[in-house]
Amino acid sequence: MGGCHRPRARGGSGTPPGSGRAGTPPGPPIGLERDEAVAHGAGEGTHDPYGVTVQLLLVRHALPLRSEPGEGSDPQLSQEGRAQAARLPDALSRFPVTRLVSSPQRRAIQTAGPLADKLALTVDIDERLAEYDRDLAQYIPIEQLAPEELARLASGQLPSGVDVAAFQARVAAAVEDLVAAADHEDTVAVFSHGGVINAVLHHVLGTERLLSFHVDYTSVTRVLSSRSGRLAVAAVNGTDHVWDLLPRNMQW
Repeated sequence: MGGCHRPRARGGSGTPPGSGRAGTPPGPPIGLERDEAVAHGAGEGTHDPYGVTVQLLLVRHALPLRSEPGEGSDPQLSQEGRAQAARLPDALSRFPVTRLVSSPQRRAIQTAGPLADKLALTVDIDERLAEYDRDLAQYIPIEQLAPEELARLASGQLPSGVDVAAFQARVAAAVEDLVAAADHEDTVAVFSHGGVINAVLHHVLGTERLLSFHVDYTSVTRVLSSRSGRLAVAAVNGTDHVWDLLPRNMQW
């Protein structure tokens, strides 16, 4: 399984936490959106927002191309997906992002690209953030799935043949390591997949189904860690920045 490493600034010009974005004048430190209500994790009360130490921004990859049978499940972004990813730097500008981490799959790495360029940060790869479909023979965007497969996902189930326990365990371990490796008040942008983000939410909230949330392309889900290491969910599936570019909204 892939390890987690601290970021290296491209060209040695990284921006330290709290000092402002590269190429812009330093401004007042940006907090962790502490005025926002924090949803509690399973089996615990609502956290005091001022106890937050680490923030994870879970970003689902942008819209990829469909691969053909035998081409594997690691397609590149589509033209529409590249347009979605291009909006992330502005959408996340209010967050003091200190590290970028991605799934090893191309659609996630390419989604991270515009933000990496804006912040002059490299993208660290963690193999454990790969989607459950990484070893399948083909990638089909959810909008193009056969009705029976779509119904299975809608019922909260992963595709048959996926080792659900192993998938959940590797995702949970990756998140725990990300939090443990972060410094006080770090914000880490994590680029992954709908199934991975649902697995994180299931881990934190103890949802009945593994796939309980609709997670759109390029959406942002925020998970916070308290000083004691407990995780809480602050927001799920934020899409204001790409609402007009989502396939389900293109008709409008």
